[in-house]
Amino acid sequence: MKLFISSKIPEDVLKRLDGFDYTYHDSNDPLSADEIVTGLQGKEALICPLSDKIDKAIIDRAGDLKIILNYGAGFDNIDIDYAREKGIVVCNAPAPSSAVSTAELTFALLLAQARHLIQGNEDLRSGGFKGWRPTYFLGQQLKGKTLGIFGMGNIGSNLAKRALAFDMSVIYYSRHRKEDIEALGARYVSFDELLRESDFLSVHSAFVPELKHTFDAEAFKAMKHTATFINAARGPLIDERALADALKANEIAGAALDVYEFEPRVTEALFDLDNVTLAPHLGNATAEARLEMGHACVDNLNDYCDGKRPRNQVN
Repeated sequence: MKLFISSKIPEDVLKRLDGFDYTYHDSNDPLSADEIVTGLQGKEALICPLSDKIDKAIIDRAGDLKIILNYGAGFDNIDIDYAREKGIVVCNAPAPSSAVSTAELTFALLLAQARHLIQGNEDLRSGGFKGWRPTYFLGQQLKGKTLGIFGMGNIGSNLAKRALAFDMSVIYYSRHRKEDIEALGARYVSFDELLRESDFLSVHSAFVPELKHTFDAEAFKAMKHTATFINAARGPLIDERALADALKANEIAGAALDVYEFEPRVTEALFDLDNVTLAPHLGNATAEARLEMGHACVDNLNDYCDGKRPRNQVN
């Protein structure tokens, strides 16, 4: 089977593809739609990252394509319904380490924002640090604060456990109750209560169209003016312009983001704010998680070549 790999992947994963006739874009620089189509000419399989948009136009121009292997747990970058119509199999690549890695990154964002670590680092490097002072870069301790979690899946559950270990109170809103997390001390609340009570509110829901802009101007107005908002899930869950406006108006105290509504573009107004921590989509950017994803891609491809239903087929 002929394969096109549209982004740099770990060497250990690439070695498992030695038996395939592949073309490899050995770079983290994204390809244009036309470049992806060129790479797919005569190819039956595609391994692509979440940032490659594989839409109807690309699928129509890739006449030999039989299977798309998304390098990541998500797959909203692919028109899976149209792929099904064309008889193309689509697979994702979930990784157990991904939830742990993303929860750890989220907690790092929470700590960085609570203790002004990024701003303090910048001030020190620019010569602003003149020695210890009682009111210099005062932050807030986490003990006794309330963490609100929107979406109690694997990532939310891992985050809740870490917050509880820091003596935080945890409340959550999710489509389904999670008795195991409640047994540890987390409390299920309504969405309105989540907004009202959270000192830190972290988003961990998957994205579906009906959830677009769940967090809009009205949601930010309902939060504590001392609250910090965190998003390490999916950008379109948030009205980014409304978030910037809320931060400027001091309707909430701060924000920490790892994903963006128009990724990789970031709403320009956020760059002008010193109460925002911005990360370049590093949620599951650990060697453990990315290797597991890569091996899942290869496992799916091998299943398909062996005439089996791929274990992570999503359409």
